[in-house]
Amino acid sequence: MDGTKRSDIQVGTEVAVVQKHHQRSGELTEGIVKRILTKSPTHPHGIKVMLEDGIVGRVKQVLE
Repeated sequence: MDGTKRSDIQVGTEVAVVQKHHQRSGELTEGIVKRILTKSPTHPHGIKVMLEDGIVGRVKQVLE
């Protein structure tokens, strides 16, 4: 899954996100979702989440 639908992501899901300062390079960071920050059901660039280690980014891949 590509992470553009909020319904695909729950707290505790393992995901790969791109952080704001890595958008040009596309560098992904993997982690576990702590909070879902995007309120809308979909977002074309990926749902914004906070990982358990405090990193905020947009989901590019759902790994589970």
